[in-house]
Amino acid sequence: MFTGIVEETGEIVARERTDDGLRLRIGADEVATGLEHGQSVSVSGACLTVERFEDGDWFEVFLASETVERTYLGDLEPGDAVNLERAMPAEGRFDGHVVQGHVDAVATVRNVESVDEDWFFEFDLPEGYDRYVVEKGSITLDGISLTVADLDTDARTVTVAIIPTTYELTTLSEKAPGDPVHLEVDVLAKYVERLLEARFD
Repeated sequence: MFTGIVEETGEIVARERTDDGLRLRIGADEVATGLEHGQSVSVSGACLTVERFEDGDWFEVFLASETVERTYLGDLEPGDAVNLERAMPAEGRFDGHVVQGHVDAVATVRNVESVDEDWFFEFDLPEGYDRYVVEKGSITLDGISLTVADLDTDARTVTVAIIPTTYELTTLSEKAPGDPVHLEVDVLAKYVERLLEARFD
């Protein structure tokens, strides 16, 4: 489990296409320190398993074909930045919300607006996912735990307000209209939907 509080941004330093997926080497400082084989790391919202690493320098993850198809990670090239977060320890502080690292779909940046020191990002939601989003609720975009500032169900768009710290410490500062982001809706909404379906079936 993750919290959506990004620890640092890493950099893709190498990629290798294989018959059954893709292997990425990611350069990082804090996140690459003290890693263990098999440990889970959220890479821009996708939960991936550490296969190899050089302590304090880099780590490698493998993306199965399904992950490549469901995310935009397969389009990344050396030099591209990614948001990184290690899995939450049992005794860790819970600062964000429950994030599984299971990407539901890819959303698209629709508009970016600077207002005083803050930023407002508007995203187009894939069809069917707006029903899991509520104003002032939680949403995960590229592995970042964010609060919904506005929801337009007719246009299927969601807007979030980004404070300067989040803007500077994550890859959002590099996003522009048309760019993809990984979407993970609040898992609690999915459980509620499933319970209601079971009740009225």
